[in-house]
Amino acid sequence: MKKFLHSFSWKCLFLLTAALSFLSSGYAQDDERNNNEIGITVGPMVFLGDLGGHAGKGTTFIKDYNMNTTKLAVGAYGAVYPVQWLGFRLSVNYGEIEGNDANIKPKGGDEVTRLVRNLDFRSKILEGTLMAEFFPTVFLEDDPDDVTARLRPYGVLGLGVYHFNPQGTYRNPAGDTYWVDLRPLHTEGEGWAEYPDRKEYSLTQLNIPMGAGIKYFFSESVNLSFEIIHRKLFTDYLDDVSTKFVDPTLFSKYLTPSQAAIAIAMSNKAPQGYNTSGYMKGNKRGDPTQNDAYFTMQFKMGIRIGGNSSSRWRNSTHCPLLRF
Repeated sequence: MKKFLHSFSWKCLFLLTAALSFLSSGYAQDDERNNNEIGITVGPMVFLGDLGGHAGKGTTFIKDYNMNTTKLAVGAYGAVYPVQWLGFRLSVNYGEIEGNDANIKPKGGDEVTRLVRNLDFRSKILEGTLMAEFFPTVFLEDDPDDVTARLRPYGVLGLGVYHFNPQGTYRNPAGDTYWVDLRPLHTEGEGWAEYPDRKEYSLTQLNIPMGAGIKYFFSESVNLSFEIIHRKLFTDYLDDVSTKFVDPTLFSKYLTPSQAAIAIAMSNKAPQGYNTSGYMKGNKRGDPTQNDAYFTMQFKMGIRIGGNSSSRWRNSTHCPLLRF
């Protein structure tokens, strides 16, 4: 199943890329409709999942956003605009996410159990997406050729492929602390016969990016956008935490002695490990009813290319009436 999902994900991205190339080359034959854009993006990438958060029950919404875990993401994109109200964007993004139960400030509610759990993680994210951009205010434009110093709001929706690799901090018997990969440790018994409902998760998966932004045109050729894009995921193991604590005796059955020792320590960081009341095998470790998520808040600097100066904007997405 893992090999199938990996192959399927990259095939999907390949097909989407081919489709974008076809659209771009098709419209390039008509100078008046050849409206391409290239650019770069930069901004925060934020994790929302089982680790960290604030008072009360954990969620995947903005309520559990810990600002001190925010990391920077960068990217590049190319886009084509075949009609006035629609564009297609192919992008690549690279960033990092993290979560840490130690960030929780206890107030006597459900958050205390997560604080005592004391888990942490980080992961690099490499992502490729194909998204459609919708410009609803294009129908309100008065003079489509006059774009300088105008604003244009838009919404985006698409399909993405991303790669992640969760790591956690491990402190060895000598007192040294370093990051270790979590997936090979099977911290919740993923893929083991004793837990048939816990499948081994793939590190390359599909996501659905969705969001909104606003674009400002410095000139016909240069623009700046700010957008917030949320990713709907199909896994709860972005942070390697999902369901219940595993039977720690099983680590020695499936792992080498050295791996088993690390896995026991990494799977349960409560004060007394698996001897801590409420954190023993079968007790709740994560919330399997909600998949993890992440989002970006990015600035996009774009440059329009293709077409001639008189027709470049005639058949592209034009700006609404709003002007500074």
